[in-house]
Amino acid sequence: MAITLTEAAARHVSRYLSKRGRGVGVRLGVKTTGCSGLAYKLEYVDEIAPEDLVFEEHGVKVMVDPKSLAYIDGTQLDFVREGLNEGFKFHNPNERDRCGCGESFRV
Repeated sequence: MAITLTEAAARHVSRYLSKRGRGVGVRLGVKTTGCSGLAYKLEYVDEIAPEDLVFEEHGVKVMVDPKSLAYIDGTQLDFVREGLNEGFKFHNPNERDRCGCGESFRV
């Protein structure tokens, strides 16, 4: 069981946490939504919850709730710039299909 971050994602999270002036990392999970059923949710975390599973890569902590881990185990979180756009990209080996708009996925 593992969630990993690329160096680019870790740098972005570290910079943002520094600007915020607080935080221990990010929480990665899934929610039910969209045309394919699941969507990623990513939020900055100020406090680790007792049920969180904690993964650390490049000095950045990623918290995951146990229910979400079944859908995202093995996922690599990346931060990419494509033209004028930038954002997080999820490389999830469990993903079987993605909706046309790219907002949701199915395992």
